[in-house]
Amino acid sequence: MPAISLAPGSFASSALLDAQDVDAVAVPVAPAAPDDTDLQPRQGTAEAAARYGVDLAELAERAGLTGAAGEAWTLLLPRPVGSAAAALPWQSLPRRVVLVGVGDSSPTALRRAGAALARATRGLRRVLTTVGTESTESVRAVAEGYLLANYRVQRIGAPVPDRELPAAELVLVGRDDAAASASLTTAVRGSTATWLVRDLANTPSSIKDPAWMADRAAELGQAAGLTVTVLGPKELAAQGFGGILAVGAGSASTPRLVTVEYRPDAAATAKHVVVVGKGITYDTGGISIKPRESMVTMKTDMAGAAVALATVLGAAQAQVPHRVTAVLPLAENHFGAASYRPADVLRMYGGRTVEVANTDAEGRLVLGDALAFADATLDPDVLIDVATLTGAASLGLGKQHAALYGTDRTLVDALRAAADVSGEPAWEMPLVPDYVDATHSDVADLRHVAQDLKYGAGSITAALFLREFTGARAWAHLDIAGPARSAADKHELTEGATGYGARLLLSYLSALR
Repeated sequence: MPAISLAPGSFASSALLDAQDVDAVAVPVAPAAPDDTDLQPRQGTAEAAARYGVDLAELAERAGLTGAAGEAWTLLLPRPVGSAAAALPWQSLPRRVVLVGVGDSSPTALRRAGAALARATRGLRRVLTTVGTESTESVRAVAEGYLLANYRVQRIGAPVPDRELPAAELVLVGRDDAAASASLTTAVRGSTATWLVRDLANTPSSIKDPAWMADRAAELGQAAGLTVTVLGPKELAAQGFGGILAVGAGSASTPRLVTVEYRPDAAATAKHVVVVGKGITYDTGGISIKPRESMVTMKTDMAGAAVALATVLGAAQAQVPHRVTAVLPLAENHFGAASYRPADVLRMYGGRTVEVANTDAEGRLVLGDALAFADATLDPDVLIDVATLTGAASLGLGKQHAALYGTDRTLVDALRAAADVSGEPAWEMPLVPDYVDATHSDVADLRHVAQDLKYGAGSITAALFLREFTGARAWAHLDIAGPARSAADKHELTEGATGYGARLLLSYLSALR
């Protein structure tokens, strides 16, 4: 994780720009006003232009910049030689000046500006910037964008375990107060959680099986002083986790159920929030096998479990006053002589029976077990599950929004607010009463996939199935099948696993009263 800090003062101060270890200065520009054609300078731009003796606004226009969020252009100033050296105002200043578009300076725009700055300065030592230092909210947004865009997938087996070009240390110039420092700490904590989710989800499944994932959760949880419990195949069978066992039966890698608990010394009014994350370490679809193209990204099908783990670790680091427990049902959905089949009937945790319709809808089976377990044994005030659950969610909402369902108005509104604050958008979806019949079975208590296409709405019917295992709890379901993965680097997202959900849930916990 690159270093990022705050510094008081401005570019009018010589001490900042004259430091020998500063490689670049970054300043913000915004789009022209509606009745104007000139780009608008923002905080620090005029001071930097005066120090350098260069019309930065004119250079930005010559470079074709529009001031849109996410633009970045680098001016590399020449080093003077001979008798002209003393006459040039930038002789002792950093040679690089980066002009960064900040758009409308909203948190989304500034997150994108921070990401653009990260890519424009990668490999440098130290960068000073006034981008996004107007408020505590803007400090958080720029820092998040910078930190998230600097992520790189770790190369497996590389001789030096680095992340290619190192990230520059970023110094935000202009604020150094307690509120700004707290915002920066929030940004670092959320970005650290996101990096963890990305690292876990991007790990190849040749390494990452349920046992490996359980070991990582135990190591991280115990290092943070949390209580960790791991159930293996024998314990799962003894306690009746029929969904998890069925999904994992076709794989040589046996399933696990992990709980990681953070219990603060909090007042009696504190709540217990349980986060259940889908942990399919690889998904072939089972007997209902996926096409080859659809399997390529399936190493990330445990992103929900990674989000749940990162959330409880982040909550402990932030010392939130609420008890938080992560529940990770882990299995590999493979196929083999012991694979479960369409038309099988499973007995889930707690005794409810489920008719299997499609072995590629395995996520709702492991989640059903884990949700029933949480309801019966953990006594949560709030129950949230996170899962790369349905292609239907990404068909309906695309790759940027998660589908959000819930049984409690207060909880849903709080998660929507947290989505806005964190920049991880979620769209509320209905639990349509008329679609409940999709879970009807003639041979079991429930059917886990609708029998025909008369309902459609695959994400909704999946959520309705999950609701059956949540008791009377305040429950919310985040289907992150769309935003959990990215096909390319874009703004603060990086190719592969995006880590979506960790910052959203940490924002929710920080605001929970």
